[in-house]
Amino acid sequence: MKCVTEKSEDRIREAAKRVFLKKGFDGTTSRDIAKEADMNIALTNYYFRSKEKLFLEVFKDVLEEYFQNMLTILNKDIDIKTKISEIIDNDFYMMKKEPDLVIFIMNEIHKSPQRLFPDMSIFRQVRETYLKKQLEEGAANGTLRPMQLENILPLIKCGVEFIFMGKEIHKELFMMTDDDFAKYAEEQKEHIKAMVCNYLVIG
Repeated sequence: MKCVTEKSEDRIREAAKRVFLKKGFDGTTSRDIAKEADMNIALTNYYFRSKEKLFLEVFKDVLEEYFQNMLTILNKDIDIKTKISEIIDNDFYMMKKEPDLVIFIMNEIHKSPQRLFPDMSIFRQVRETYLKKQLEEGAANGTLRPMQLENILPLIKCGVEFIFMGKEIHKELFMMTDDDFAKYAEEQKEHIKAMVCNYLVIG
């Protein structure tokens, strides 16, 4: 085992994230995390006391990672088409980089929503972004089709995220190689941009 350093806590947290993303809360043991961190299980328990406490800290970090860049884009003072494009690009990059992220979040939320959301501030931030104001003003002046924030975000995220969640199905069904899929994913991303913008923007 490696010597304990002041970075041990961070190492445990990163190891836990990797294991939780693969196995979820129920499928992960404290021994799995200690092994991934290359640390003694007693030290793992010393820093975080329990798998539950460590999981809640990791889940909070993952959720912030999932939402933070999106919040920045939603609050930019840019035109709707550019904003939609940036939201889709950001979601696409995140899924391409770490496809297990969304599956992990959705699975854990489905199993235990109340346990995971004692602090709802991040969701309030999403609801009150500048994009909401843009949608309302665009609908009022006739430049945008009336559409709520709670309609447009799931439409975008489901379209992008299913590309990667269904990767193996797409490859099998359409006889794609990994290179074929990479090209297909980029093309599909552009189709999603065009479909959302063409529906939303009038004229």
